Amino acid sequence: MNTISVNIINKSSNELPAYATEGSAGMDLRANLDQAITLQSLERMLIPTGLFIELPDGYEAQIRPRSGLAIKQGITCLNSPGTIDSDYRGELKVILINLSSEPQLLSHGDRIAQMIISSVDKANLILVQEINSTNRGEGGFGHTGKK
Repeated sequence: MNTISVNIINKSSNELPAYATEGSAGMDLRANLDQAITLQSLERMLIPTGLFIELPDGYEAQIRPRSGLAIKQGITCLNSPGTIDSDYRGELKVILINLSSEPQLLSHGDRIAQMIISSVDKANLILVQEINSTNRGEGGFGHTGKK
């Protein structure tokens, strides 16, 4: 497992994101709110974290849902995984949606998403007239069936 250094500014009163266990891939992000908010059923909202990061070239941060929040409260991330590019310097914000049938309360400091730092390879696209065929071909969108 590689370790890289990432510069971070924390303008919230929350602790810095950290890995909860030795084998964790993601670090929890926390809501940075002046007051609690209620996310109505099917409502989506952009939630600030108060965090600003400087990723090295060749890396991205992926913002992903937290499984506990999804199963217990029906709250998940839209645009998932969200990508934070290495040249972005704005505040990290998370698009949350309440997929439950009940309003859900979010408070300052709640763990709302997880962030994974990942290396990125750049592709050199080569314009051709034809690509190699495979056994799968154009099959997609469930073409292998349900069982």
